[in-house]
Amino acid sequence: MILYLRAVNTFQTICAIVLSIGALQGLIYGIILLSNKGPNRVANKFLALILFFFSYRLVVEVLQFFGLGIYDFWYHIMLEYNWIYGALIYFFVIALIKPNFKLSTSHWIHFLPVILEFLWSNFIKFQNFYWDGTRESLTWLGYWGYVVWVQFPTMYIVCGALIIYYSYKARTELLLKLKNESTLSKEKIQWILNLLLILRVFSIFFMSITLIDLIFFNYAFDSFYRVPLFLGLAIITYGIGLVGFSKRDTVLIKPNRVLSKKEENELKKISIELEHLMTTQKIFTNPELSLRSLADTLKIKPYLLTNCLNIKYGKSFNTYVNEKRIEELKLLLEKPENDKITLLGLAYEAGFNSKASFNRSVKKITGKSPKALKSKE
Repeated sequence: MILYLRAVNTFQTICAIVLSIGALQGLIYGIILLSNKGPNRVANKFLALILFFFSYRLVVEVLQFFGLGIYDFWYHIMLEYNWIYGALIYFFVIALIKPNFKLSTSHWIHFLPVILEFLWSNFIKFQNFYWDGTRESLTWLGYWGYVVWVQFPTMYIVCGALIIYYSYKARTELLLKLKNESTLSKEKIQWILNLLLILRVFSIFFMSITLIDLIFFNYAFDSFYRVPLFLGLAIITYGIGLVGFSKRDTVLIKPNRVLSKKEENELKKISIELEHLMTTQKIFTNPELSLRSLADTLKIKPYLLTNCLNIKYGKSFNTYVNEKRIEELKLLLEKPENDKITLLGLAYEAGFNSKASFNRSVKKITGKSPKALKSKE
């Protein structure tokens, strides 16, 4: 018995550590995404909120490992926000595919479920101040509300259903945008589709476990299967944070911007001078080239160069420069005198400053491995 108790305590400690790490990572990634000022700042804010609420849920579970939050002070402090995930997931996707998206008054209806959950949860918890162990000490609404909320997995079933509904809704709008937007490709949105699929599958699995528990075990929600579910949530939280962080500046659809005649002429002049500089001086072969140094060479402010690259070319500074370097590398590969020089050596000559940045840029821009550049096909 002693060994069994030690094993249980060890298991709970390990689970608490894993859940805590998941919550901490979600919090860190959330803070980074929330402070991001890039092109997807609105979408990143929704993703940050998803991570914050996931992390909060993991923290609640960790505290319950140590007996906190079960009809004590923390029970009244740790409120339920499980019904907010679905709406946040939906608006995260919408903000990605609709540039300059902003929440309007009509959008707030999607947050009605979590408002109802918040109010109902507080009402049920408030019943503890009146309950003396008998049914008669509670009102009819208080008693049956408690039964539905505490003795049935209502909270989790509705949470899972909302995530499934909103993930399907987001998927539908995403695929519709793919069909109607010529600049959007399946490859660009595949990571979002994968994310929505993982959330749906997890929600279906979660709902299935709770329903099986309700039917066969009278809703014991035993730690034997509850803990793996929240471990899964910790893994998903980490995965969402990692993917969201890596894709935080990936623009799916470039927002349309109406330029004045003066702005149009100014950007046109900059683009002509930029191309002339790239063609005649091949300034991109300088491995130390930066946005500021290039802007200084053009005798303009860095933000004007950024605007020119974004609006006239639809590219970031790094993408634009690395495309020039890859074009130069292809020319170098065609010269017979370079046959004995390694691919990496020519890459350095073209302006790349490291093997890692070279490999990463070629894969991102061409979709192929660096060795494929040597192919004559």
